[in-house]
Amino acid sequence: MDAKTTEKFAFLTLKASILLVVSFVAILLAYIIIQGYEVLSIDFLTSMPKNRMTEGGIYPALMGTAYLVGLSIAIAVPLGVFSAIYLNEYATPTKSTWVIEMAINNLAGTPSVVFGLFGLALFVKFFDFGPSLLAASLTLALLILPVVIRASKEALITVPLEYREASLALGVTKWKTTRHIVLPAAVPGIVTGIILSIGRVAGETAPILFTGAAYFLPRLPDSVFSQFMALPYHLFVMATSGTNIAQTRPIQYGTALVLLMLVLAVNCLAIVIRKHYRNKLKR
Repeated sequence: MDAKTTEKFAFLTLKASILLVVSFVAILLAYIIIQGYEVLSIDFLTSMPKNRMTEGGIYPALMGTAYLVGLSIAIAVPLGVFSAIYLNEYATPTKSTWVIEMAINNLAGTPSVVFGLFGLALFVKFFDFGPSLLAASLTLALLILPVVIRASKEALITVPLEYREASLALGVTKWKTTRHIVLPAAVPGIVTGIILSIGRVAGETAPILFTGAAYFLPRLPDSVFSQFMALPYHLFVMATSGTNIAQTRPIQYGTALVLLMLVLAVNCLAIVIRKHYRNKLKR
């Protein structure tokens, strides 16, 4: 087999792989849409659940997921970005920094149920927050923190060294160089990390199972110390231990469809923001 034939075969294999993956995703989406679209309505999104979630809407679960994503991102993003700035811009390569980076990589691969047990022990029991929105948000913030740090660090690494050297040569301080030169250039990559984090927070079940999610709670949380409903946990319980699984099946798929739409909408918004900053850098 000559080089040209090998190249054609390789491209054909890649195209077939892409087509296979896209087909699986399309089938999954089509199945969820077909099963769930019949219950999707304004009333379904804005009404309270009734009769142990066999009737009514998913408004508390929808808002609980939004609160969870907002609080977790608000906690994890500043910590993650500042940690990445320190590791990439200020820390010298030593054994200590190597240990820190290894710990971050290991945490990124730790199962979410372990974070849930840790959040139960630390935030629910030790700090006595109880099963609450705050305990769950802090647990999820720890879960996505390694993702934010790694993505932010990779984004900072891609910024050319000449940017820093030119700024420092003009007498600009290290922090101002980082703040006004390096960070704006790294924003698209940082936003990518945030996109991945949002998707993971919105879809996680195990951490919130241990730290504050409730199955049937027909009201919004009164404060960050209240329990809450969330779409992934709500979907999990309805699909596994509902009072009448067959009766609630349309609600199950409707909830899954709403969760997918929520993650997709947030991702699209983040992509638009990332594109805006990329275009701004090109000017």
